[in-house]
Amino acid sequence: MRITGSRSADSTHQSTKAIKEAALLIENDKQWINQQLHQQLEAMETRLLTAFPSPATIRLMIATNPLGYLGEQLEAWRKAGTYQHLRILQSACEPISKFDGREVINLASNNYLGLADHPKLIEAQVEAAKKYGAGSGAVRTISGTMNLHMELERRIAAFKQTEACVVFQSGFVANAGTVSAILGPEDHIISDALNHASIIDGCRLSRAKIHVFPHKDTAGAEKILEDLAGANGHKLLITDGVFSMDGDIGPLPELVKIAESHGAIMMIDDAHSSGVLGRNGRGTVDHFGLHGRVDIQVGTLSKAIGVLGGYVCGSRDLIEFLYHRARPFLFSTSHPPAVAAACLAAFDILEQEPERIQALWDNTRYFKNALKNVGFDTGESETPITPIMIGEAKTAHAFSAALFENGLLATGIGHPTVPEGKARVRTIVTATHTRDLLDRATEILSEQAKKLRILR
Repeated sequence: MRITGSRSADSTHQSTKAIKEAALLIENDKQWINQQLHQQLEAMETRLLTAFPSPATIRLMIATNPLGYLGEQLEAWRKAGTYQHLRILQSACEPISKFDGREVINLASNNYLGLADHPKLIEAQVEAAKKYGAGSGAVRTISGTMNLHMELERRIAAFKQTEACVVFQSGFVANAGTVSAILGPEDHIISDALNHASIIDGCRLSRAKIHVFPHKDTAGAEKILEDLAGANGHKLLITDGVFSMDGDIGPLPELVKIAESHGAIMMIDDAHSSGVLGRNGRGTVDHFGLHGRVDIQVGTLSKAIGVLGGYVCGSRDLIEFLYHRARPFLFSTSHPPAVAAACLAAFDILEQEPERIQALWDNTRYFKNALKNVGFDTGESETPITPIMIGEAKTAHAFSAALFENGLLATGIGHPTVPEGKARVRTIVTATHTRDLLDRATEILSEQAKKLRILR
């Protein structure tokens, strides 16, 4: 009995010990399992917070990088194939130019007459810099008005056959600064749907009421003015002379009649007409024989003139008013003397070498015919601006990239520069392109368009 009892006690002790050991193992396993679960939950929480940050986290992220949304937009453009890299010009702006280390046929510049590297302009710049220095040192209304600036304004006014002229730092601020200066919240602007961005910004800055008519729809413009009969405020009717993305010419004669019959101010942006249309490049007003009937003429010194700047021509009162109220004029340093001198030299060439404009138009007609013969749609273009209509922005940019790789620079343009679904590659010929270059450009365009199935 004693032996049996002792064995039973030993067995009980061993069982108890085994149970305790098993319990300890279970506890250890539970701790390990809990630890693993905790780590996994923390990882899941981190992933969830990254994907779906809390409002507090979002506020922290914004405070850390308040411009982070810009990077997101840039990445979206890259994925959509519409992100554009800046091409770096490494030579003079010529028919064959060097961009990003590669010599290409240049069909992307606004250097219509080839004046950007004309020896007379370069000589004028050098002499002016030697005599007057690199800059004027101030805005025009303080101490930055030089005799070169006044001579340039007199010269442009005479060229455009107006009473006076004021020069701005760019064509963009000439438009924006003029519209915003002469109009206010009680006034009305009647504007073409495809007018340049500088006109649109000027309209917005003026706080005037904006009425947009369909592109070149003169009946639509007149209907707006009829509806505004008796309304308070001044009315401004405004159009591009040549539309920068489509290359068509504004219906200025009809718009002038409408403005006159309704007592509206008539304004034209002649940026792509200056040096291109009219006698010696005097612009759209001269082209249609409408001198004295357009109240405000805006032009540029940055395209056919080959240098930099913009200008406004009109009555003496208009120009004096802009001297006092146009904010870009009041708050921007005046042109360097070398720029003003080069512009003066450019107007000499316009007067002395009209054959440049003839060469520009000869090349324009030749190239347009070549593009149409291979099957390209060039839209409604009537001028050296010749778009090749594509439709989808991604395809237009891919086409532009392929052209560059094969020796031709022509820029792909999509929304917001042009409406959705109307992307294009824009080409511009100049007076200095040779026929051989234009033939080669047509070959490259045709070859790459077929590879991308733009042409069949």
